[in-house]
Amino acid sequence: MSWLDDPDDDDEPEFDEADVRVRPNPKANKPRTKRRPAHLDAQIARVLGVDRGRYTVLADEDGPDERTVLATRARELRKMPIVTGDRARVVGDRTGSEGTLARIIGIEERRSLLRRSADDTDQVERVIVANADQMLVVVAAADPEPRERLVDRYLVAALDAGIRPLLVVTKTDLADPTAFLTHFDGLDLEVFTSARESDDDTGGMPIERIGAALVGHSTVFVGHSGVGKSTLVNALVPAAHRATGHVNTVTGRGRHTSSSTVSLRYVGEAGNGWVIDTPGVRSFGLGHVDTANILRAFTELAEIAEDCPRGCTHLPDAPDCAMIEALQAGRLGPRGAARLDSLQRLLETFADKSSSGGGRGA
Repeated sequence: MSWLDDPDDDDEPEFDEADVRVRPNPKANKPRTKRRPAHLDAQIARVLGVDRGRYTVLADEDGPDERTVLATRARELRKMPIVTGDRARVVGDRTGSEGTLARIIGIEERRSLLRRSADDTDQVERVIVANADQMLVVVAAADPEPRERLVDRYLVAALDAGIRPLLVVTKTDLADPTAFLTHFDGLDLEVFTSARESDDDTGGMPIERIGAALVGHSTVFVGHSGVGKSTLVNALVPAAHRATGHVNTVTGRGRHTSSSTVSLRYVGEAGNGWVIDTPGVRSFGLGHVDTANILRAFTELAEIAEDCPRGCTHLPDAPDCAMIEALQAGRLGPRGAARLDSLQRLLETFADKSSSGGGRGA
């Protein structure tokens, strides 16, 4: 019989805490926990730019201690895209002093999100900017030639994101943009054009009118390389110093001059706003777009479309489309007819995914 069988055995061994074997921690660090700090002292800051894993944020915006701070992201946010325009919760050293680094531990709910895909069949989204409420599309009347299909894609992306589109036409001294602009009849689209003759650094752009449209808004500037977008940004925000380029005389394409997306404060006589400059692009995939968002931008037509059969494409050949029937019955009027034409064109742009002019070079 062993001592285990005899509770009165005086030779029974004694155990204490020192006898408990503990597995060594090979990394010699503290045990990980799923409980995260509350960070009650976190401050909301605007993300101005992103560069190789470092984020420039604006702390105490419009306050007495407004300053730019360099920050990194917390480990738990490593799979979440943080983009220009985001409202970030920041902790750590927020003094903005040289050599300091704060930490982004969360992102506030976004009011809007402008996205694009590599092409129309790619469902992976490339987030461009957050919380913008306007998109200013910049095209040139010539050199490079304006591309209606690319502008259509910008408009579809803007309407899908709930962002108001604006259009700027540069270099009208080289060509008359009238024929190009008729393509957009029927859209609620404010258009700005440069002067036919100008010898100033702005290229004859109506800077005061454009600036007035920026006040109180966060406006993302988009456009093909070489159309004069960076020149326009520098005219509106002189301290921006965005690089400007030229158009290749052989290919007719512009060279990428802006390599990153950045937020710049516009200061005008009537008030301030935000200019978000983006790199020039030659393609704009729409693989992520919900066509219902395009229709919602045409409020009066969306009401008529409620009588359309389920799954109606609203395209010109769609059977029993209530909007087409209203057009044929003369109930839309001239402006309504133009609006329907614009809507169908945008829907066709989105639906034409198999075309070689789709996500690449459209």
